[in-house]
Amino acid sequence: MEMEMEFLRKLPTPAELKEEYPVSAQVVATKAERDDEIRAIFEGKEDKLILVIGPCSADNEDAVIDYISRLRKVQDKVADKIFMIPRIYTNKPRTIGIGYKGMLHQPDPEKETDMLKGIIAIRQMHKRAVEETGFTCADEMLYPENHRYLSDLLSYVAVGARSVENQQHRLTASGVGIPVGMKNPTGGDIAVMMNSIIAAQNSHTFLYRGWEVKTQGNPYTHAILRGYVDKFGRNIPNYHYEDLQNLLEHYEDANSSSNPLANPAVIVDANHSNSGKKFEEQIRISKDVLHSCKMSADIHKLVKGLMIESYIEDGNQKVGEHCYGKSITDPCLGWEKTEKLIYELAELW
Repeated sequence: MEMEMEFLRKLPTPAELKEEYPVSAQVVATKAERDDEIRAIFEGKEDKLILVIGPCSADNEDAVIDYISRLRKVQDKVADKIFMIPRIYTNKPRTIGIGYKGMLHQPDPEKETDMLKGIIAIRQMHKRAVEETGFTCADEMLYPENHRYLSDLLSYVAVGARSVENQQHRLTASGVGIPVGMKNPTGGDIAVMMNSIIAAQNSHTFLYRGWEVKTQGNPYTHAILRGYVDKFGRNIPNYHYEDLQNLLEHYEDANSSSNPLANPAVIVDANHSNSGKKFEEQIRISKDVLHSCKMSADIHKLVKGLMIESYIEDGNQKVGEHCYGKSITDPCLGWEKTEKLIYELAELW
């Protein structure tokens, strides 16, 4: 038997989907302007704190746009200190492969997988976010070959802890043209994360969507610290001053080699193993990171932002419970706490 795989249907290519659901000239201009500012922050030309902030997974378009519209009002008040990149995460990695895999798979979490509806739904939602709020957003690169469905809309990409060692993720990251955050793996090996950054910052020739492609390397590839799980299954944080200093030393070691890294940077993920998935801990952790920045000019220069899981309602719910604006995956910080935290971070930065 050649393959035990049923080929259901041929899906539209990214070019075909972009032609059917095109972006306006205004969206193109908005993305270009925001991309320029994000690059300036990573290059150290602007001293603003990036917040990659939003739901664990984007499961309901109206609730997500409602949430992002609220962010817009706050962003305008803290624009001199904070640059927000809302999370619209449409792919949800599953540790054991079971459960809701995100809007790409299930536009309606209570219905069966429909990948055609999914690729349309995620493009429409990201497009609507830019058109209605002026935010170009972040998504996770769970499937490298799917990035081009959204490549004209996104301003930030994260590569998850379970994907960071994967060759295709690293090579694709080297050619996406926007900042890519490489998370430390679930086991916590910082060297693995650093190797992924080195790989993505260099040029490669490889196979991508049926093409032989060549990339120039992505100088805005950087680290994301998200905590890790030790051999006993315990969550171990890595956001403390000592962890940031350790990462700084890893960057210094890399930059003493014949192949130095551009724009050394880290985004600290305040949830996941850093918080033990205790969502309210994100408030304390975020402030702790900014305190470390106050204590060290080198750490302040290294830390470019925070990643915060936040939605309209505190916590999470099961699929089918229908509480508007409440996560159906990992628990998130509710809106009232989020708004207060953003203003506090602006004061601290």
